[in-house]
Amino acid sequence: MSESYLLILGDRDAIAWVLGEERTAFPATARAEVDRLSEGDDLLIYATRGAFGNPARNRGRVIGHAVVTSPVSPLEEPVSFAERVYPRGCDLRVESLAPWGRGVELRPLVARLEAFPDVRSWSVRLRRPLLRLPQADADLLLDALRPLAGSLPANLDGYKEKAARA
Repeated sequence: MSESYLLILGDRDAIAWVLGEERTAFPATARAEVDRLSEGDDLLIYATRGAFGNPARNRGRVIGHAVVTSPVSPLEEPVSFAERVYPRGCDLRVESLAPWGRGVELRPLVARLEAFPDVRSWSVRLRRPLLRLPQADADLLLDALRPLAGSLPANLDGYKEKAARA
């Protein structure tokens, strides 16, 4: 049975790369959730509020939905973002993507999500590459994302432009 996760991205260049390449990459640090990731798992792509350089203005949002299409394995050539190296990764198929600046703001939903048992310190759980989501949480976020999101080709340019302006 497939699992669902938040794929947590905190850098605009990483977001543009993940969306443009339909791949994701992970740090070398051992993480159980990364090791468990498998083909067919759902990823709800989350852009942190600091990802685009202005955490006071931007909000952390679920911006897209992807499906894992390959096992996590060492990359032929590691990628680097924000001075960090990511030597392993997997392929994705981006199913939907909200236009830049849109998406499902996570903070107002935290009290309704089982993945965040302590509402006061919910953001601490976002300091990792993946956060496993119970199915009810994934369903709630996907239902909220669906009316906001379109296709990858229709919305990718906004994310690439934001990364290029930096």
